[in-house]
Amino acid sequence: MLKLKFRKLHEKVARSVNPASIIDLLSQKDVIGTADLRALHRIRDDPQQQCNDLLAVLHTSENPQAFIHLYQAIEKESQLNWLIEEIDTLNDQSLITLLEQLYLSERTGYVMFYRRTMCVHCD
Repeated sequence: MLKLKFRKLHEKVARSVNPASIIDLLSQKDVIGTADLRALHRIRDDPQQQCNDLLAVLHTSENPQAFIHLYQAIEKESQLNWLIEEIDTLNDQSLITLLEQLYLSERTGYVMFYRRTMCVHCD
């Protein structure tokens, strides 16, 4: 759920979070590997791009707790309380809508939208 919430709030997170301290914390928690850590440190002159790249790394991470650790790191930053509140208040329906938009067909790579309908035959 947190992964979906962060995907929905990607732009706000990228604009608001200072990735420098978060990157090191996530590295200590073994969420970010050394190759990704080096790549992220190379772009420290552009914090927004660095944060975008960090989020991309986390979205491809196989660590099931990657976004839990990200949430906890952001939670420690008192100036980001508003972001934590926004993450916490995203409701299930907005996440369901997001899931529908993100469903990708593995065969074609095109975004697929499915609409379920129920057909009832009445005699």
